Amino acid sequence: MSEEILINITPRETRVAMVENGVLNEIFIERASRRGLVGNIYLGRVSRVLPGMQAAFIDIDLERTAFLHASDIVPRTSSNGNGNGGEKHETTADIQKLVHQGQDLLVQVVKDPLGTKGARLTTHLSVAARFLVFMPGEEHIGVSQKIETEDERNRLRDLVSSLAEEFGQGGYIVRTVAEGVTEQELRSDMEFLHKLWQEIQERSKNSTPGALVHEDLPLAMRTMRDQVDSGVEKVRIDSRENYERAKKFAEKFIPEIANRIEYYPGERPIFDLYNIEDEIQKALADKVQLKSGGYLIIDQTEAMTTIDVNTGGFVGHRNLEETIFKTNLEATQAIARQLRLRNLGGIIIIDFIDMTDTEHRDNVMRALDKSLERDRAKSHICEVSGLGLVEMTRKRTRESLEHVLCEPCPCCQGRGAMRTAETVCYEIFRELMREARQYDAQQFLVLASQEVVDLMLDEESTSIAELEEFIGRPIKFQVEALYTQEQFDVVLM
Repeated sequence: MSEEILINITPRETRVAMVENGVLNEIFIERASRRGLVGNIYLGRVSRVLPGMQAAFIDIDLERTAFLHASDIVPRTSSNGNGNGGEKHETTADIQKLVHQGQDLLVQVVKDPLGTKGARLTTHLSVAARFLVFMPGEEHIGVSQKIETEDERNRLRDLVSSLAEEFGQGGYIVRTVAEGVTEQELRSDMEFLHKLWQEIQERSKNSTPGALVHEDLPLAMRTMRDQVDSGVEKVRIDSRENYERAKKFAEKFIPEIANRIEYYPGERPIFDLYNIEDEIQKALADKVQLKSGGYLIIDQTEAMTTIDVNTGGFVGHRNLEETIFKTNLEATQAIARQLRLRNLGGIIIIDFIDMTDTEHRDNVMRALDKSLERDRAKSHICEVSGLGLVEMTRKRTRESLEHVLCEPCPCCQGRGAMRTAETVCYEIFRELMREARQYDAQQFLVLASQEVVDLMLDEESTSIAELEEFIGRPIKFQVEALYTQEQFDVVLM
């Protein structure tokens, strides 16, 4: 599979496009005004403890206080023996025994603020390098599950274990890109991580509560560290300054990818190479066309995301069951791509077209599972429910593409629908009746949008005349250009 990474940089925004076989599969966007917080370490202060939720709110000087659950607090441990490999017993305690109001804690962001929710925090701190993730408060050695060869997993675990004894306490996770690396490369990573951790500790001692102690790399550099592996053929950057910075970063920390980084000087915008701008616009629509003629309807809400599969214009060639099976099979690939592209997370409900053949259902489920293999975000698929729905979850650590690029419609408040002008007219009638009974006004002035006023003076003019006669007072209308179709006011005169 051919993979490329395109990085578009402007003074206030950085965008990274992951392209596989000429098709956009993932997009990352970071803006100077709202940088992602995941990986940042803060000196936080406990502002409130909630025993009923087994959680605490932590002030880290953001718009909303952050959330820390009891399970994300480093447990108190006791060990048998001399402390070097002795058996450990975790002691469980409720949130009131773990933290108290006014306490200062070193915390790390694991989830960006999402919608109305504050950031999610942990005290299980970690810092990442190219091949290793260092966890100062842990002692175990883990190896990425994506390294499948058992011999290689054992080799890496043994190497890291022996090196960890030299550097002292702390746990490590061996990242996927470490497959095949030498002992010296792992040692260099470990030295870098321990120096970085010492700096973080020094900064935390001299910081005030709410201060940022350690900030993760900017998006372009994080891409070099986290996304570039042996399958990526090229990394193209359209900013000369950032290309030079990325080149130096790669030569210092990841020399094996330095020759794959290219500066893109073309007059044509870099995102026009694979129609990425068009693909981003399509990813904001609720309808996704399939090549066969079928389509998906994707509805994202705060509670969950629903995906409906339809045959559309695809009529097939043999019989109905075969047509449905082929549409569902094609939909599995499109769904996996849309989940990555839109960065949809949380609970996801997929309504495939009903299939009577059990073998067809099993094949569709296997195809969906396989299509999700390349997704870096963890997902879990449940069996088909009694209603024929596929329930799944996908880990959410950052805002979806729609939440990054869009905001709720000021007219419908995000509902996706507005009351008709006719409905608003009848609401105005009821309000006029209510006001006439309560107040002794000489006349009434109705302020409303152009569409509503036009309807009142045209189709509903007879109703207005009858209402004026019934309440015994005249009614005047005035267009308010800034009012939405649903807004109106009745003024007493």
